[in-house]
Amino acid sequence: MFAGVVHEQNDIRYEQIEDPKPGRGEVKIKVKYTGICGSDVPRVNGTACHFFPMVLGHEFSGIVVETGEDVTRLKAGDRVAGVPLVPCMKCDDCARGDFALCKHYSFIGSRQYGSMAEYVVVPEKNAFPFDEEVSFKQGALFEPSTVSLHALDCVEYRGGKNVAVIGCGTIGLFAIQWARIFGASRLVAINRSKERLPLAKRMGATDVISTLDEDYYEQAMALTDGKGFDYIFDATGNADMMKESFRLAAAKARICMIGTPKKEMSFTVKEWEYMNRKEFTLTGSWMSYSAPFPGREWELTAHYFKTGDLIYDDAMIDKEIPLSHIPEAFELFKQSGAVKGKVLINSEE
Repeated sequence: MFAGVVHEQNDIRYEQIEDPKPGRGEVKIKVKYTGICGSDVPRVNGTACHFFPMVLGHEFSGIVVETGEDVTRLKAGDRVAGVPLVPCMKCDDCARGDFALCKHYSFIGSRQYGSMAEYVVVPEKNAFPFDEEVSFKQGALFEPSTVSLHALDCVEYRGGKNVAVIGCGTIGLFAIQWARIFGASRLVAINRSKERLPLAKRMGATDVISTLDEDYYEQAMALTDGKGFDYIFDATGNADMMKESFRLAAAKARICMIGTPKKEMSFTVKEWEYMNRKEFTLTGSWMSYSAPFPGREWELTAHYFKTGDLIYDDAMIDKEIPLSHIPEAFELFKQSGAVKGKVLINSEE
């Protein structure tokens, strides 16, 4: 089969490799689409790849074409989304259902071959079925959707409150949608680029604000009558904006950091004092799993995509690139401003 194979830093090639065969408890999937995750970029353009050669890809959809022995839940022809985490299922974290905290895990697309290929083989539990009403492009967005929903679970989200989502990338757009679906009273999208704000509105934000506006903080606080936001989700990974959430928080707020910072962070006394004086709760969110594996995050994504409450908008996809041109896809990420949304790799040409 053909695949995009990483051989070393800045060297990803479209080439033939061995066609995989499913073993016991595994399924073979004909890949339709794979999304390029932000974590994939430094594995090609940086030094983050675990080993070479490597086939990346963990946000994917496709059709089951072959099953191994002891596969009972899936059959050839089933439409599936990839569930990339392969937890050990033996440690204390897994026993509690905290699969994302497993220290002995594998991961499809980073620690074992992934979906930037014509076919991928995964354990049966790592292929999540979805109905015909859900498109394969939506299927490739299951993983980022579940990441956003998991963040809501991390802060024990409840409706009827003021919510701010900082960052309108793919994760932020899904966080907006989940906050809407579960009943935000006021839902404010905050983003640097004004170009993404109309899309955030279509996803369900009641109000949108650009941080390029000199008075953006005053605008945001005015929408809450000066009280601040009860829930804040940061999907930027930008150190300055992550700290800005402290200033935007209401008393007793709950703040979740979904984004991952790329540099060291430090805090002034005043910045840290916001936590003391407001007594807000600050937590992180890691991946997208709960018990029984892979969890309600995946079940609800399949359900709400099917009902249409979880919206797919073509504007969420910035570029669709054929697998044969995969080197060009990663070159885009070297150009400032060249990528404004999700880049999909199409494995069917």
